[in-house]
Parts: sequence; C-alpha cells; structure tokens
Amino acid sequence: MKITHREEEGISILDLDGRLTIGDGDVALRRVVTDVLRAGAKKILLNLQRVKAMDSSGLGELVRLKATAAKHGAVVKLLHVEDKVQQVLTMTRLIGVFETYDDEIDAVASFREPAA
Repeated sequence: MKITHREEEGISILDLDGRLTIGDGDVALRRVVTDVLRAGAKKILLNLQRVKAMDSSGLGELVRLKATAAKHGAVVKLLHVEDKVQQVLTMTRLIGVFETYDDEIDAVASFREPAA
C-alpha cells in the first residue's frame, strides 16, 4: 500500500494506492493516520480511488480509524469509493457510517459546512 499525504484548505488528504488488506495495507494506513492525528489534523479525507480490494482487516481499520479520529476531535470522510469497496461497505451495512463523496471539490467543501 502506497499512501501519499497532501493538504488542501486545512484538510489532510490521503491518496491510497494498493490493497487495503491484512498485514500491509491496514498497517500502513494506521501508521499514516496516527501520524496525521498526532500532527493535529482535524479533517481527514481518504481517497480510495486506487484501492481495488479490501478485506475484513481493511474494513476493520477504516472503522477503527474513524473511532480514533473522533477521540481526537477529528472527522474522517471517504472519497472515490470504488465499486468493490462500495459493495463491501454496503454488505456490512457500514456505508452509512461514513460520509462518502465522488468528487474531491464536493468533499473538500463538505468540511467547510457547519455540523448539523
């Protein structure tokens, strides 16, 4: 799993490339998000456009990261959820747990909107 970190309008955007699976992808994602949270990030956008496969460990890591971020007062949202990953989130009924966006401009704008 390759993860590229970039900033836009105070949002930490993490571009994931590879498989979000046990042993590599989940560990890499946990390490990067932990570093971003320690640096004080409060808005995290995970770009899943290049994630073509995700197993139960990857799914569990997404849920764990969302909970960890919340403990730090941070928000995690998903961008470009590919069909296979979307199916996993839907089948496990976790799709409603995450805010998902198909367009980066819309995703970035969503962080500017006041919480309901």
